[in-house]
Amino acid sequence: MTSSRNYNQETLDTADHQYAYNFDFDVMHPFMLRAFKPFFREGNLLELGSFKGDFTLRLQEHFSNITCVEASEEAISTAKSRIEKGVSWIHSRFEEAELPTRYDNIVLTHVLEHIDDPIALLAKIKNEWLTDGGRLFLVCPNANAASRQIAVKMGIISHNSAVTESEFHHGHRCTYALDTLENEATRAGLNVVFRTGIFFKALANFQWDKLLQTDIISPAYLEGCYQLGQQYPDLCSSIFLLCEKGGEK
Repeated sequence: MTSSRNYNQETLDTADHQYAYNFDFDVMHPFMLRAFKPFFREGNLLELGSFKGDFTLRLQEHFSNITCVEASEEAISTAKSRIEKGVSWIHSRFEEAELPTRYDNIVLTHVLEHIDDPIALLAKIKNEWLTDGGRLFLVCPNANAASRQIAVKMGIISHNSAVTESEFHHGHRCTYALDTLENEATRAGLNVVFRTGIFFKALANFQWDKLLQTDIISPAYLEGCYQLGQQYPDLCSSIFLLCEKGGEK
């Protein structure tokens, strides 16, 4: 029988507050990029929270001019050893970062839930870093993911949007659903032009990791979960908002 410790364990990881699950890197990253691709603008790209460069490497397939802002000096060092060209690295907290230009594409994935003042960060992105025709690709873990709702029914989590003790230890300050994430983006002055979910998910990350080591999960099944997520975005692993500049705030 699956224990609550196992469910909570998936939010406990390194001191740099990053997951290290194959599900994230091998499943979510490719599908996340697939969801982004139709909306990319020509030009440069800013990645906020690049960690060790796993998603940066995928972004390099589409952009030759990338700037990454990362608070962990150790993570930047690792990323630099993996990515030799085409990326400028800035060691800074987002709230304190002063960037040399504006960007046509800004990627903020699984970061906003860690920020103490998320509306202030979103407003800074809109007012200081996003070009007039630029787009923000905003992704957060989903409070209403099927796997999380199952955990609530099991009595492991008190309610869908709860921040568990282990999630708080991991650095989470809130758990977003589509409506609450869109509310904060709008309050920051952004215009949400598209919204969806990424990958229908009924199992916890640690369960996925075990399955991915077997032949039980096929590429066709993963594709089915991705497509089902487009039909039921509110049950997906992550939620995705595509944002542009809105009115003045």
